[in-house]
Amino acid sequence: MWICPNCGREFKRKNQGHYCGKSYETVEAYIQAQSIEKQFLLNEIRNIIIRNISDANECILWNMPTYKKEHSSVSFAACKEHASLYVGEEVIMKFKHELKDMPTKKSAIYLSYNSVLPSILIGDIIKEIFN
Repeated sequence: MWICPNCGREFKRKNQGHYCGKSYETVEAYIQAQSIEKQFLLNEIRNIIIRNISDANECILWNMPTYKKEHSSVSFAACKEHASLYVGEEVIMKFKHELKDMPTKKSAIYLSYNSVLPSILIGDIIKEIFN
């Protein structure tokens, strides 16, 4: 067992990666806690999700903004160089041709803070997840 010297939580693996701070209570609080440069993109992602699945439950899970409806979910997170949009491996594979010029990893799409957000494509992906 390993105990984090910062937060005191106990883990099975030594130096296990985790978040030491308090979890955000709302998506709005999560976005507001990010730098101004990141907030614009995060708000754009949030708005695209809400426009395409207005009846989804908005919450914080795994310390990330998450949208759930029945058995489907999508999450996003602010990272240092990009925002990650977690859509699932199956969706990444289904849209692989449309995503060929964008960095992806297993179940996430990496959206650069310095690039134009492909709003229509993201909307289509969100619709695919929840339909």
